[in-house]
Amino acid sequence: MEVKIAKIAGFCMGVRKAMDIALSCAQTTQKPIYTFGPLIHNPSALDLLASKDIEILKHVPQSGNGAVIIRAHGVPPETKMQLKYAGFYIIDATCTRVIKVQMLVRHYAKKGFHCLVIGDEGHPEVIGIMGYGGEKAILVSNEEELKKIDALNLKDYIIVAQTTQDYERYDKWCNEITARFPGGRIFHTICDSTHKRQREAKRLADEVDMVVVVGGKKSANTKRLAEIVHESGKEALAVEDERDLDLERLKKFNKIGITAGASTPEWIINRIVEKIGSI
Repeated sequence: MEVKIAKIAGFCMGVRKAMDIALSCAQTTQKPIYTFGPLIHNPSALDLLASKDIEILKHVPQSGNGAVIIRAHGVPPETKMQLKYAGFYIIDATCTRVIKVQMLVRHYAKKGFHCLVIGDEGHPEVIGIMGYGGEKAILVSNEEELKKIDALNLKDYIIVAQTTQDYERYDKWCNEITARFPGGRIFHTICDSTHKRQREAKRLADEVDMVVVVGGKKSANTKRLAEIVHESGKEALAVEDERDLDLERLKKFNKIGITAGASTPEWIINRIVEKIGSI
């Protein structure tokens, strides 16, 4: 059996920065320390943070103390203010690429532009971005919502994307929108790392019989990698860690590829490689 690993897999720049900040805080910052929501979408990484006594804060309490780390996905500006008023010290680990999208939306919303945000409904990054646009922010997460924007009769508007969106879908939807409403400004805010990771997943799928996609079940970018493998005509096995591997199923294939989402730690990828290598 031949095993090929994607050239781009595992932690992206934003996730690595957030993890580094959190682990550094565990050593230098007085407890209690929280992350607002799960820092990243990976159970093994969250277990590591929990072992360092970093807790998850799910809601803003009326009062509190200690430090709160804003995760890589970011939060709406109102949430930051609420945390400060509650008495927390804020440590912002928002990915710089996400901050760019937030600032674009805030800038154009203040100028009266509609801000179309192409992303996944309910995703924390999207919730944060929408918060910067207020009433001017409009979420487009599926074909049905794409049709509904006809009622808005758009004139002055911009289009941005959640940083982990599928590049081809974003390009297609932007072309559809601007064809119906000329004059809109398109900002290519999909993270370059995401684009390269998706392109690499497609290349890998073309070279192997099946692909193991490693990442958290709640990770949007990991799900998208599995979709890309399926679209390439190959079977994808989504796993969170080595315990999810079906070795009997894998024995049927001669060439197996391994790719991983942006929130997947390298130690998990290494365990996957080691277990598959034992077949």
